[in-house]
Amino acid sequence: MHDSRTTTLNFLTFAYKPKHAKMTIIHIVQLGFHALATDEMIQGVCNGLLALKQDCIHPTTRQPYIKSAVGGRENSPEGLQGGVTHVFVVEFEKEEDRKYYLEKDPAHLGFVKGLSGIVEMVRVVDFTPGVF
Repeated sequence: MHDSRTTTLNFLTFAYKPKHAKMTIIHIVQLGFHALATDEMIQGVCNGLLALKQDCIHPTTRQPYIKSAVGGRENSPEGLQGGVTHVFVVEFEKEEDRKYYLEKDPAHLGFVKGLSGIVEMVRVVDFTPGVF
């Protein structure tokens, strides 16, 4: 028998995370390349972005700190891409890791500098699963 009170309680228990808990950050990077970018240039950017999973080293632990990184060519049939041709999803264990990645990590900052002249547009959105 289905009890709506139990369902609601289960949902609230699943969705609730204490403020002190580590909260995964999902970092989505959407790229659109210049028309003159060659296939080799595009592949180099894609490989470089995915290599950040190994290349980004935590300053204290001296270990890679990106939990996961995947990506590929955009393939939605909806026609709502808005210039996006490639999409990447990077997962961080906590906010501090993302902050270091964006502001200080030499591997990431060096990668970003190398995008000039190849990437025409970048769109980045982040979220924490279950936080609305």
